[in-house]
Amino acid sequence: MNQILHIECSPRGDASVSSQVTRYAVESLLGENPDARVLRRDLGNAPPPHLSAEFVDAMLIAPHARNAAQHDALALSEKLIAELELADVVVMGTPMHNYGAPSGLKAWFDHVMRLGRTFTMTAQGKIGLLRDRPVMVAVSSGGLFTWGGAARQPDYLTGYIRAVFGTIGIRNVEFVTVEGIRNGPEQQAIMLASARRWIDANIVALKRRQPRGI
Repeated sequence: MNQILHIECSPRGDASVSSQVTRYAVESLLGENPDARVLRRDLGNAPPPHLSAEFVDAMLIAPHARNAAQHDALALSEKLIAELELADVVVMGTPMHNYGAPSGLKAWFDHVMRLGRTFTMTAQGKIGLLRDRPVMVAVSSGGLFTWGGAARQPDYLTGYIRAVFGTIGIRNVEFVTVEGIRNGPEQQAIMLASARRWIDANIVALKRRQPRGI
């Protein structure tokens, strides 16, 4: 494994539960692969801008026909896609905001999921253009959304993340959740410990699923 793309989506920095989980995962990966490079994207505090009319117009023009302004409109998108293309493993941490994706994460996906660049349209539907690679997503939530009969909160986040990654060709997506953190520090500690155990048990398998080997 040569490169890890580490994406954090919470604006809360060290206080973020999802960020604590992803940092533990990255440290675990580095423990097994000390020479791997880590590229970090902080979408919580430095989110990409929302898509502009100039972006949409430029996207619909063939690359060879774009002028300088149109290439500029797509420059950040190209950079974010290149970061994803270079990554052997993606470690993403995100809170669930109002049952769904934080706006920074949605903006990142809007720049990365681009017609003609990361997916194409066919008679059979959308076909991803990126190679598959393992993605671990840590999701934190104030409420419960998977825990059996106690779950009372809708989840429009995990299905969305899986669908968008799948559209661009990345289907190897695993989720680890830290739920019910508004129920107090004891619940948060229990869930964090559970997430770390999951990482300890699955990090080797995560590495082995990445296509280039170690």
